[in-house]
Amino acid sequence: MVERTGRRRGRAPVLVGLLAVVLLATACGGDDKAAAPSSGGSTPTEKPVTLRLGYFPNLTHATALVGVEGGIFADVLGASVKLETSTFNAGPAAVEALFNGALDATYIGPNPAINAYAQSHGQAIRIISGATSGGAALVVKPEIADAAGLVGKKLATPQRGNTQDVALRAWLADQGLKTDLEGGGDVNIVPQENAQTLETFRSGAIDGAWVPEPWVSRLVNEGGGKVLVDEASLWPGGRFVTTHLIVRTEFLKDHPAAVKKLLEAQVAANDFVNAKPDEAKALANQGIEKITQKPLSAATIDSAWPRLTFTNDPIASSLVLSAKHATAQGLLEETNLDGIYDLKLLNEVLAAKGAPSVAST
Repeated sequence: MVERTGRRRGRAPVLVGLLAVVLLATACGGDDKAAAPSSGGSTPTEKPVTLRLGYFPNLTHATALVGVEGGIFADVLGASVKLETSTFNAGPAAVEALFNGALDATYIGPNPAINAYAQSHGQAIRIISGATSGGAALVVKPEIADAAGLVGKKLATPQRGNTQDVALRAWLADQGLKTDLEGGGDVNIVPQENAQTLETFRSGAIDGAWVPEPWVSRLVNEGGGKVLVDEASLWPGGRFVTTHLIVRTEFLKDHPAAVKKLLEAQVAANDFVNAKPDEAKALANQGIEKITQKPLSAATIDSAWPRLTFTNDPIASSLVLSAKHATAQGLLEETNLDGIYDLKLLNEVLAAKGAPSVAST
């Protein structure tokens, strides 16, 4: 799903020919360039800069939902940055929009960001902040008790190669179960939009799904499912990046002041979410209703919220492991992620607030 501010609405195109698109974009920027340099600080812009921002109608993107709906982004960006927004169902579609020049920055999961960086040979994007940790799980029919009960079953993920898809495939492999990219193997994996997954789960067309919130709670509360694996249980301290903020490297280089303003807005939105959870829930739900035409129930939000941690820390160590999982599943060629983070401006923003800095390792 894509919704662009200004009443334009349509479905994001499927991510096809991504490498060709990236190589073309890279060529246009100069093939002789190594990875673009760090932002190097902020210089005030002389005229308003348009910043096109993407995010998803998921509670794992509550930072963006609250920032937009609560007017936090608009207030912080002020007259110097004109914000335009688009919404997506899954990360690969958002990356395609970024590569095609339709976006300048987007909230997104780790694996699509890794793919964008790898396929553009380190040219296209930089991760500039964290946003959310946690909030993803495998929900299954109540009669499925363990991994062995998934043999011959059909499970859904939001999109092949997205963060939850990689997590599911990696977990199944750890359980000794085989999958392939065409949906075959011991367990069949099918890509579906999250709203469709709820309907196919209810109808019995699928037996479970690895999804982000609010879909975990909706599959349980509305679909009669149960959580078989809370992804937080698979990570040290339960901390893993679910959503972070990425920016086109060229935009970061050309408009560092606008990016710094966006980061100030990101930090302010997370401060609000953490300080006023009840108001944040209402604003996030308001945003989801605008995008999907259907609000979440209070029970769904209350069930989902404790699984989520809103943090500016991108939890870099979990990104590295996600990349290894994607490589092992044939979704990503082995790649060097050095340079994928540019946290200089974020740490300037945090320092100005007296908050601890975050690391890229």
